[in-house]
Amino acid sequence: MAGARAEILSLFRSLLRTCKDFSDYNIREYAKRRSIDGFRQNKNLSDPSSISSAFSEGKSQLEVAKRQSIVYSLYAPKSKSVMEM
Repeated sequence: MAGARAEILSLFRSLLRTCKDFSDYNIREYAKRRSIDGFRQNKNLSDPSSISSAFSEGKSQLEVAKRQSIVYSLYAPKSKSVMEM
């Protein structure tokens, strides 16, 4: 269980790090909020199979977020958002 907890925390940190790669403020905050909410939603899972499926879903979401951050960086707006000034 300790190894699984470490992997889950590592996934959480990786998702938050990937969120920082988005150049647009709104998308960055949305991805961060969605990651945190997803982990809060699955916080009370106790069945090993449901934990495993939630973990694999989180890993797939991490890969999607990495791809999306690359795509968004290619088409990043030239000016900053009002929230970033």
